[in-house]
Amino acid sequence: MWNFACPLIVYGDNSLDYLLQVKGSKAFIVTDKNIVKLGLVKLVTNKLDEKNIKWEIFDEVEPEPSMDTIKKAGVAVGIYQPDWVIGIGGGSCMDAAKATILLLARPELEPEALSVLEDFNFREKARLMAIPTTSGTGSEATWAIVLSDTKDNRKLGLGTTESMPDVALLDPVMVMGMPAQITADTGMDVICHAIEGYTSAWGTSMTLGPGLIATRLTLQFLPRAYKDGSDLEARTEMMNAAALGGMSFGNSMAGLAHSTGHSLGAIFHVPHGRAVGLFLPYTMEYLINGAEETTAKYAEMARYCCVANGSDKECAQALVAKIRALAKEIGQPAAVKDCGIEKSSYEKAIPALVERALNEIMTMTVTRVPGEEDLEKIYRYAYDGKSIDF
Repeated sequence: MWNFACPLIVYGDNSLDYLLQVKGSKAFIVTDKNIVKLGLVKLVTNKLDEKNIKWEIFDEVEPEPSMDTIKKAGVAVGIYQPDWVIGIGGGSCMDAAKATILLLARPELEPEALSVLEDFNFREKARLMAIPTTSGTGSEATWAIVLSDTKDNRKLGLGTTESMPDVALLDPVMVMGMPAQITADTGMDVICHAIEGYTSAWGTSMTLGPGLIATRLTLQFLPRAYKDGSDLEARTEMMNAAALGGMSFGNSMAGLAHSTGHSLGAIFHVPHGRAVGLFLPYTMEYLINGAEETTAKYAEMARYCCVANGSDKECAQALVAKIRALAKEIGQPAAVKDCGIEKSSYEKAIPALVERALNEIMTMTVTRVPGEEDLEKIYRYAYDGKSIDF
């Protein structure tokens, strides 16, 4: 038995007007100081004021929020007792909002204990809304929560199916001012979610459509959004692509680019989208070299996105080339060495990189599961920018 979970998605121009329809009296907003400074939170609070809904802001979320931060938010939300918890920002803020509302229901829990095996029933107290200000993580359309363990320098994948937002508001006004670098980093996350969600060994016919459409939208509109941040159509379609990518991988699973990229990000602090996007073509090549089923799916995507026609392998390889061309067009690194990481430091870290990747569930959701030796070679090839030939 399978299930497909997603929120009510309100999208397009003036989507923030949906706030005038919500029922409740108090909203607890989870965000970061930069989102407040940019005036994006005020766009939301203005609507809440118009609806006569009181609000309180928790703006201490950092990139890859720590468990200590979530504990603070849990205490604050417990005191405030809202009807709504609203995450405004990128994936970090939306993930923090998910964790916060779970602690509203179970304040005695440590954040690392937020498990899929627990029952929280938080909707007896409040409902959850996600308002993204980037087009990347797809967190608005998934139940996953990624937190940081700053003591052990690791990322924790947590959450429960209950932590799927009730509502996701995709209003392009929230992303119009996104800088080009963040547009590029988060955009690579979108296409990585879409391709890996489409090809996941845990995927079903229900997860294929969102991944396919998200890939085509990203190839078409990410370069435009990067080059001209005021391009309303490109911004709108990238918001849609991010949510669709979230629905795809969130109901199947991501793959090798995520497990290898997570390790790089954790040890060398490379931004998430940049890291997974960097490893995407290398891990795709690895699968093409030993997994006919996945090669056929890459070929389907290439044909649908008008990238190539021909044999499955030819089309799959053309899709890899298209990903590399996209990354180059939007200023993304083609190799680990392009991230400013010294080779000596990287060499020393390879055992830790491999160990972390081996412990990621996403290493197991592909049709060619690498062992320690292959992962080490993938890391070495990716540092120098060498195509995978094994």
